[in-house]
Amino acid sequence: MPHLVKAASATALETAKYALARVRERDAATRDQRRADAILAFLTRMGPLYIKIGQIAATRSDLLPAEWVSTLRSLHDRTPHMSPQRTRRAVERELGDALESVFSAFELRPVASASVAQVHKATLRDGREVAVKLVKDGVPAQIEESLRTLGTLVRLVHRGVPRARGLNLPTRFDELARLLRPQADMKHEARQQQRIHTNFADHPYVRVPAVLPELVTGRMLVMEFMDGIPGNRAETVGFPRERLARRLQDVVYTMLYMHGFSHGDPHPGNILFTPEGELVLLDFGVTVELSENEKWGLSSFYYACIRKEWSLASERFTRHFVLTSPELEARRAEYDRQMVEILRHHFDINSTQWSSMTYVGDVLKLLGQYDAQYTTNFTKVELVFLSSEGFVTQIDPGINIWANARKFTDRYSPYMSAEVESRFAAGFAQQMPATLELRERARDTLVAPGHADRYFFPSSFPVFVRQASGGRVRDFDGNDYLDLCGGYGPHLLGYAHPAINTAISSALERGLVNGIGNPHEVELAELLVDSLPTAEKALMCNSGTEAILFAVRMCRGYRRRSMVAKFEGHYHGFSDQGMVSSWFRFSGEKDRPEPIAGSLGSDPGTVDNTLVLQYGDLGGLSRLREHADELACVLLEPMPTSVVTLDVPFLAELRALCTELGIPLVFDEVVSGFRVAYGGVQSMVDIHPDLTCLGKVIGGGLPCGAVVGRAEFIDMAKSSQDPFYDYENKVFAGGTLSGNSLTCAAGSAVLRHLQGNPQLYTQLEENTRTLAAMLRESALQRDIACRINARNSIFSLTFSHREATLYRERMAGSNFKATIALAYYMRKHQVYLPELHSFLISAAHTAGDLDEIAGAFEKSLDEMLTDGLFVV
Repeated sequence: MPHLVKAASATALETAKYALARVRERDAATRDQRRADAILAFLTRMGPLYIKIGQIAATRSDLLPAEWVSTLRSLHDRTPHMSPQRTRRAVERELGDALESVFSAFELRPVASASVAQVHKATLRDGREVAVKLVKDGVPAQIEESLRTLGTLVRLVHRGVPRARGLNLPTRFDELARLLRPQADMKHEARQQQRIHTNFADHPYVRVPAVLPELVTGRMLVMEFMDGIPGNRAETVGFPRERLARRLQDVVYTMLYMHGFSHGDPHPGNILFTPEGELVLLDFGVTVELSENEKWGLSSFYYACIRKEWSLASERFTRHFVLTSPELEARRAEYDRQMVEILRHHFDINSTQWSSMTYVGDVLKLLGQYDAQYTTNFTKVELVFLSSEGFVTQIDPGINIWANARKFTDRYSPYMSAEVESRFAAGFAQQMPATLELRERARDTLVAPGHADRYFFPSSFPVFVRQASGGRVRDFDGNDYLDLCGGYGPHLLGYAHPAINTAISSALERGLVNGIGNPHEVELAELLVDSLPTAEKALMCNSGTEAILFAVRMCRGYRRRSMVAKFEGHYHGFSDQGMVSSWFRFSGEKDRPEPIAGSLGSDPGTVDNTLVLQYGDLGGLSRLREHADELACVLLEPMPTSVVTLDVPFLAELRALCTELGIPLVFDEVVSGFRVAYGGVQSMVDIHPDLTCLGKVIGGGLPCGAVVGRAEFIDMAKSSQDPFYDYENKVFAGGTLSGNSLTCAAGSAVLRHLQGNPQLYTQLEENTRTLAAMLRESALQRDIACRINARNSIFSLTFSHREATLYRERMAGSNFKATIALAYYMRKHQVYLPELHSFLISAAHTAGDLDEIAGAFEKSLDEMLTDGLFVV
């Protein structure tokens, strides 16, 4: 055990030095400094893992003597380094050539040296300044030796000390070892650094050096050079310290809660500051990645703590972070009471002195009493919290860790702060008292999941409409609002359009007909089939959800298969199938998503029988080949309206693959159909499915849906006149009001009007570009990270710095609290914006309306900044 001998020798040597100095020195302060020096010498002598421990300790000025912290700070960037001669040899070994073949200048003395590597400033032959990170000779072997020895000691303690068994030390150590082992692998670090660089691209105050992949080897990493003030000199940054500390905490929480991928060691040696308060993140040898389930567990637990729902918080914590034992389950009531007291103490009573270290310690003691174990998953988060909390308290000793964290962890909350919420309540009580009275009246008898009681994001201040015309709605208090909802899509022409009103009035005079044939039903079917080049027949129903249900049933009947492939984040109505992996809950790796129910009450079999893919992921389409013999169809929104993106090459490849494999392709154009173009997305891009599901616009504001497509599929719902044959070879499609005369008359009027006025689409697209540009400019002028995707009258807005390509990344990166709050601020300024993530304009909106909307957005952003909804 050479490592143990080395540890014992180092301990004996430094202890002897300290004892001798203590005899000679009478001053207490000097003795404390001697002790700190002895600890520093021991950690340095023992190698990289011990230096890492010292680096974390150097951030804990709240727990350790000042002399220790001050002395150990040198471990952040001033540890022993290789000589210039060894450095040159190491660089040339990695290059496989002379140093001058790549660099025109190279400073052989490092600008920083930490536990694993040293960093040099250099200039490439093309003039670019770079930083060269070089692993010190011997470090990889030292890490392995230390991990083996420490692992042995941990297991001995676990077996020999009964009280330590509840801490699950071996498993926790193995998890930490897994995180620490890749530190000396620069190829691994380069990949992790580039991921975080991408995540923070365009962030207002975070910078991550870009990697030069052509100059990365196993022991050397070359990146763009970024200068700044070292983290351990934060007091010299010309930026308010309290804001600097909040920014640092916000960055760490952004990585954990939103990105799910975090710097694992955010100590002062790994962070630089600019005089303007920007943060430069360095050294990604240790990173932490959370699964979707871990992120969900973390957020749901802290959300319960914010609301002081202690029993629920205890249940969530135990479910996500505790490996229970028979004893804990037998004494669950007693355990819950004790856990509630711990949570209440740390998150409420003592929250102003928040410390993750003491909180975790109290939880571990409790678990030990019940022979239960803390899960290893949270160990990696602990490491980040321990480093970052110590660092932020050094920058701002008065920071309220928990209060600042609350702003982040309650981003799912539909409310602002209590003060702001009360101000809204008072303001709306003056602005729309009659409307709020209707809200209270509705609560007695009505559950309105479409607006007031919306799933996940309920509306605190709903609007009840008395009259709607053109692009505006009027409430019961006489307030006119520019409407950006449009009934979630149907009112493309605006409210009460003359062509639609005339058609409905005429049909009403002749009597509402349903369940019996009527000419309007035939006319609407003809218009739909004529509008889609590859369509042959249509089937009418009452909603987009029904259209999806019928299309899937037709495909299952036709293929005699049951599995459905759909795409993460694509919502296909409220059916069990349509909601799988569609909303805010995701599962599995991002390149191989796993199906998860969109709602309680979903049939587990339906969920499990869904193959989930990622829109835009060409490589992921190979999974269709894997499951070709099981699939009934592939279902997707060709232009996902929740994020407003259109990937034509992906759609073309998907179409070709479905044709090759004989799998029916179903487009959900319930929102996009006839809104983005006459005939929908497929007409814009000339890529056509086997079946198209329609709704919204084609009903003229009345309930309507349709499945349109190839006759062989639509005819699956057509009787053969042989009931025995039908039962074995046909599918049932019914609906009492399907194809009723009133809806079909309105729908036919809309389509005829759109067909005869193609300039409406040109104007809508121009207005979309104009409004999007104005909104983006308003956010940019205020340094607010806001992503606005817009095309063809559809907008998606999220407060996030990250340009996410996947739906789960967009949702994870969204500040839901700010998005919901924006709806209420806009409502103050006479613009009705739905609390969801997307909104729409109509053909009835004028250039003046767009200016009003942009003006309301500017005022809302200013008020949101004042009310503290954004970290600045």
